[in-house]
Amino acid sequence: MSITTDSLGARAAGSVWLRLAGIALPLLLIAPAFWNGYPLLQWDTGGYLARWYEGYLVPSRSTVFGLYLHVGEGSGFWLNLAVQSLLTLWLLQLTLRVLGLMQTFRFVAISFLLIVSTALPWLASMLLTDIFAGLSVLSLFVLIVAGDRISGPEKISLFVFTAFAAATHSATLGVLLGLCLAGWMARPLLGARLPFAGLAQGSLTIVVGALMLVSANHALSGNWAWTPGGYGVAFGRMMQDGIVARYLNDHCPRQHFKLCPYRNELPATADEFLWGNSMFNTLGRFEGLNDEMGYIVVHALADYPAWQAQAALKAMGEQLLHVATGEGSNGWIPHTYGIIERYIPAQVAPMRAARQQHWTLHFDTINRLHIPVALVSMLALIVLLAHALTKRRLDDLSLLASTVTLALLGNAFICGVISGPHDRYGARLVWLATFVVLMALARGFGNDEAIDDASAAA
Repeated sequence: MSITTDSLGARAAGSVWLRLAGIALPLLLIAPAFWNGYPLLQWDTGGYLARWYEGYLVPSRSTVFGLYLHVGEGSGFWLNLAVQSLLTLWLLQLTLRVLGLMQTFRFVAISFLLIVSTALPWLASMLLTDIFAGLSVLSLFVLIVAGDRISGPEKISLFVFTAFAAATHSATLGVLLGLCLAGWMARPLLGARLPFAGLAQGSLTIVVGALMLVSANHALSGNWAWTPGGYGVAFGRMMQDGIVARYLNDHCPRQHFKLCPYRNELPATADEFLWGNSMFNTLGRFEGLNDEMGYIVVHALADYPAWQAQAALKAMGEQLLHVATGEGSNGWIPHTYGIIERYIPAQVAPMRAARQQHWTLHFDTINRLHIPVALVSMLALIVLLAHALTKRRLDDLSLLASTVTLALLGNAFICGVISGPHDRYGARLVWLATFVVLMALARGFGNDEAIDDASAAA
């Protein structure tokens, strides 16, 4: 009788925990937006918002994400934040569940630690594609590795979400594509651990995401085209490394480039060249310089292969260490303000009243915690993988750790080499390393029999 009573009491306690978590965690995950009084904005937000209204394509601004933001305009974009918060918690618990680690207390504890110690709540509170970059790695992993452990509706939801995430940013699509390719290459070694059906479904999400993006581009602009801007971003990184100046100095005596008169006045950074008041504006921006930038990028790769390889490795290494939270989210984002004022005037008053627009949003104190946690998490991830290799045991958690490591490396290569190192690119993925480490600690120190399972409580 006492055993039955204890069991009922444990289940009741688990049910209370589950209800409290269901209320508190979604709100905590977007607490930065509540504190701000408005969804957080970033340098790039305006470019996405404008896609619905302007009817043409601009470099590096996904029309799919622009449409997603447009759906939430009537709610002041709080609908978007609600979706981002709930999606995050769903994927966290789903990952824990398929790895056999889903217990109410454990889920609450891990979620809370991620909220406190990583960029995750800031990503979920922001009108930007970055939250989907990390979440899509988890969704792709579950879809490929654990498709037989989830329901049909869950599998469909994962497929649709992963395709959508791939369509929101080219770098996210590139990381997911790289993970799928790595999976196909590893399958002969891992066999059933990477099911053929799962890899096929995961790979198909990339195709569907690409079709989704091209279709949205056509719907908004009338053009069946990929989002432009790849050459311009790569050009900026090469310019920052000094390669463009060298190429112009070597070739301007024989070839007449528009940039030749400015070859000794090029800005020090890609951001200053592309988004500041530089000769890029004078020469017509992407429309006026895209062909020339593409030509220089391709031919500079052929002319200076060793220099390019050295610069790429350096950029990749630097990108892995650029993990600070909040880049581009200060009070100076005039383009985003201008887009909202021009196209969404009903949002001007609440936007202007937010703390961010009064310059009270600062990340120095936050990053005193976030940066060390991120760097230590990546180091711990390596230790976790080394331990798995030593024991010759590739369980599901080790497989997830391998996936996250490859995602971090792929992200560092794509973003660091093409765009140049930025904290924003690192912060949007590095919280995954912390998540894996917390799961490993929970498995190592937890007592599964002593903690009530959420599913049993429900």
